[in-house]
Amino acid sequence: MINIKDQKQIKIMREGGEILKKVMDALKEEVKPGISTEYLDELASQLIKKYDANPSFLNYQGYPKSICTSINNEVVHGIPSSNRILKEGDILSLDIGIFYKGYHTDAALTLPVGNISEENRKLINIAKNSLLSGLKKVKEGNRIGDISYEIQKSVEEKGYSVVKSCTGHGIGRDLHEDPAIPNFGKADYGPYLKEGMTLAIEPMVNEGDFQVQTDDDGWTIRTCDGKNSAHFEFTVLVLRKGYENLTPIS
Repeated sequence: MINIKDQKQIKIMREGGEILKKVMDALKEEVKPGISTEYLDELASQLIKKYDANPSFLNYQGYPKSICTSINNEVVHGIPSSNRILKEGDILSLDIGIFYKGYHTDAALTLPVGNISEENRKLINIAKNSLLSGLKKVKEGNRIGDISYEIQKSVEEKGYSVVKSCTGHGIGRDLHEDPAIPNFGKADYGPYLKEGMTLAIEPMVNEGDFQVQTDDDGWTIRTCDGKNSAHFEFTVLVLRKGYENLTPIS
């Protein structure tokens, strides 16, 4: 069932999104060669608690940390660790979920660590632009497939691929709600968008093939061919003539 949010619920999610933005902004300032992903997780946990919120991911289906930190060919769900030290030239995907007053918000972006290659910079830009392309189709009366199609088209026309086994999702009282939002598909297909729906739209874009695999830790998803991946995500509110970004990170 797809949940439509009322104005009170939307206000709470907007406030949660502002907290998420503050946490993400603080973490971005700390991303540099030599720091561990565990440090970023601990900082995020402290800040989330400071704002009287909770991390959505901690203990979700057994996930052991507060945020996800995915490096280079790790697509999503990388587990922070004191042994994972960022290096010059890496790319890092930060994925943060906030649970505030009974509602979740979720957002992600991929960042350069120091100076990165032109190939990595291009990958990041293509992933970010694919999200923006999909968002152009978010308005009442359009369909989920319209978003999916635009994301896929934006990526594949550049010679890159979208991950097909991970999707975006509805979000609200639960971290993952209906509908699923694939990053590939047909236009004019799937559930219709209605004002008041809240969606976490999140393309994952691979430099090489779309196929991915899960590490032995049961969480970290990485590319099968070892090429790098980038990930961007916003939580958005569907409006009659467009959308509102409830997680205005940049």
